[in-house]
Amino acid sequence: MSGTWWVYMIECRGGKIYTGIAMDPEARYRRHLSGNGAAFTRINPPVALLAKRRCRSRSDALKEERALRRLTGKGKRAWAEKPDPSPEPSA
Repeated sequence: MSGTWWVYMIECRGGKIYTGIAMDPEARYRRHLSGNGAAFTRINPPVALLAKRRCRSRSDALKEERALRRLTGKGKRAWAEKPDPSPEPSA
């Protein structure tokens, strides 16, 4: 799958945070809102798209997602509040 991949975080009910990857994070967020996303967001309904970061490849997005899932809630929120250092898409 070629194209731009993103890692994103969603704030869920109860203060929980979901982390995922997608080529279109806004569309993926809408799927989570509609109940057609991950099982986690069906059990913990989404409240807001907290942050998204562009990645160079799907592999990089998966690596970033894995690292983020290991963070505490406080660490995830700190990541979401940082300015986006995402690489510019290549022309």
